[in-house]
Amino acid sequence: MSFTLAAGALALLTACGGNGGSMAGHEGMSSSAPAATTASARPSATFNDADVMFAQMMIPHHEQAVDMADMAPTRASDPEIKDLAAEIKAAQDPESWTMRGLLAEWGKSASEGHMGHGMTGVLSEKEMQKLEAAKGKEFDKLFAERMIAHHKGAIEMARTEQTGGSNPQAKDLAKTIETTQQAEVTQLRGILDRL
Repeated sequence: MSFTLAAGALALLTACGGNGGSMAGHEGMSSSAPAATTASARPSATFNDADVMFAQMMIPHHEQAVDMADMAPTRASDPEIKDLAAEIKAAQDPESWTMRGLLAEWGKSASEGHMGHGMTGVLSEKEMQKLEAAKGKEFDKLFAERMIAHHKGAIEMARTEQTGGSNPQAKDLAKTIETTQQAEVTQLRGILDRL
């Protein structure tokens, strides 16, 4: 099922003109065309408030994780941190676009998610600034600690979606997020133990 989600995310990225690089400049684009194509190919009209909240809250949560990952190439000294940051970005960018597509399909706005409200693990502006100012081993430790907390918040939201949501695609995505991020938490703990 995760292959299907990945393929859907890739199709959505391709439809949005993504080439694996930054999606900067695409924020203002309507995702109604890709969503309409997806909707006609595989309707997912069944959704509830839990599905909507999951997508609206997880999008900014993922965006912050991507922002954190974007710092690693120039600030991290540990090769495993750099590699993991690249993997986090590669997974979470497409997932965000998948959730934007679902929200468009459901006639809901992606901009209604509010960073920090009801989300655990979200870094404050001060914590983000501290991470951005760090370099080398200090960055590596902060990144690992903060990303563990961040992932725990996402895992909690993903579990809530799996029990309370009704949309099969959103629930499958939530399961993928839980599984992937739990594995990354284990990896990050291993990195912290050796730093």
